[in-house]
Amino acid sequence: MLREYSADLHIHSCLSPCASLDLSPREIVERAVTEGLDIIAITDHNTAKNVQVVMRLGEKRGLKVIPGMEVQTREEIHLLALFPDWPSTAAWDEEVRQHLPDVRNDPEIFGDQPVVDEEGNILGFEERLLLNSIALSLEDVKRRVEAHGGLTIPSHFDKGSFSLISQLGLIPEDMELEALEMSRKSQFREAGGMANVSPHIPRIVSSDAHRLEDIGGARTILLLADASLKEVRLAFRGQGGRRIVKKIDRGMIFL
Repeated sequence: MLREYSADLHIHSCLSPCASLDLSPREIVERAVTEGLDIIAITDHNTAKNVQVVMRLGEKRGLKVIPGMEVQTREEIHLLALFPDWPSTAAWDEEVRQHLPDVRNDPEIFGDQPVVDEEGNILGFEERLLLNSIALSLEDVKRRVEAHGGLTIPSHFDKGSFSLISQLGLIPEDMELEALEMSRKSQFREAGGMANVSPHIPRIVSSDAHRLEDIGGARTILLLADASLKEVRLAFRGQGGRRIVKKIDRGMIFL
């Protein structure tokens, strides 16, 4: 039986140096439940080290946590990489680490990068700066993520920086993208230019939460049989009755 699921597929934890330290795994899950979300994805910059603990906490609260990452490609394009399970995510995390420049983080400049447990206790700090491009191209990342059973969604594809449009000036038609994530102001352009850019590729919205209060501020409502990446993929493709029902940003609803 199909029903509507409320999904926010782009949430950072405190491990992302640009995110608030309030974004501990427990606080993320509690906020998501309070906001009425059914599905979230944890997508820290170039790492998945805080993902598994959020998955465990989400399971206890009846919240589906899709493991993921926001990858910065060689072209300085941000891509959401979402995976069906933790083992595939862990394998990808290791690949990214192998291609991440060995540049030390300076917390005074970029912020701390803490790895934490279920209670928010700091287990250690990621020493490499996560706000860097990895040595893999857009095409390489997509191909490798798919080899692990995952899917890629260009983050805030129409934003003025770190996006497909800002870096390439276009959407590669031969990439067979599952979906495009719009930036938080894109709903006002649905009837304009951006609606005519690759209109056959589904659009979603997400919070891109860097603060606790951002979680759920933008979400996509999906008609699914259950809360899983497989079902999300079917909804993007409009298969088996699964579909994107609507998008909500700051209380505004648009199709």
